Amino acid sequence: MIRELWTYRELTYFLAWRDVKVRYKQTVLGVIWAVIQPLFTMVIFTLLFGQLAKIPTDGIPGPIFYFSALVPWIYFSTTLSSAGMSLASNSNLLTKIYFPRIILPSAIALSNLVDFFIGSAMFIGFMVYYEIPLGWNLLLWPVLVILLVLLSLSLGVFLAALNVKYRDFRYAIPFAIQLLLFATPIIYPVSMIPEKFRWLVALNPLSGVIEAFRYALVPSMTIDWGLLWFSMGVTAVLLVAGVAYFKKAEKAFADIV
Repeated sequence: MIRELWTYRELTYFLAWRDVKVRYKQTVLGVIWAVIQPLFTMVIFTLLFGQLAKIPTDGIPGPIFYFSALVPWIYFSTTLSSAGMSLASNSNLLTKIYFPRIILPSAIALSNLVDFFIGSAMFIGFMVYYEIPLGWNLLLWPVLVILLVLLSLSLGVFLAALNVKYRDFRYAIPFAIQLLLFATPIIYPVSMIPEKFRWLVALNPLSGVIEAFRYALVPSMTIDWGLLWFSMGVTAVLLVAGVAYFKKAEKAFADIV
């Protein structure tokens, strides 16, 4: 499979670039939308949960606390939703020509990195404004990006394969993403959860990733390394299982799509 992906790498780049162009075609603001979504959501979260509900942020300035979680969350939720529909929405390609079908969700994961990096550029302004010094923990950031992509892709390919056979998933995916928003420490820190219930948070592999993104930007923050290592382990298992199921179901895609 890896050899096939490398052979068809140019097709992957083409499909990814196509997704980027279609996303911003005939838009007035263009790629600025990649900044507007996390920025406006951050403002609402800061006012609603930070100022009114007084939810703690572990000593991190509210805008950084929320924005550092929202940027990876938006990438994850968008990739999961789009990748889950990638096969069904490209049925004309599946029935006409052969190519490794896993390229379709992979191209979406690649194209969404454009928005992710544009949104991440806002961190520079926040760190300058709040006078947050650069630390060695910032070197963790590229590793977390790779982990985020693999986690999103592992679930994306699994849902894409299921959605071909069971079209109920087109309704279940958005609903599940809404629930996952509250099951992930985006609005609240992990430290707010009682010790005896933190194992429930660990079941969500995105929890360790989100907390690590905050740690990579704020040197003074403490991080639960056990939670991050668990997220890495779960991501590896999900990736192997997702790809294995995808390859098993791939032969029937053209017949039932």
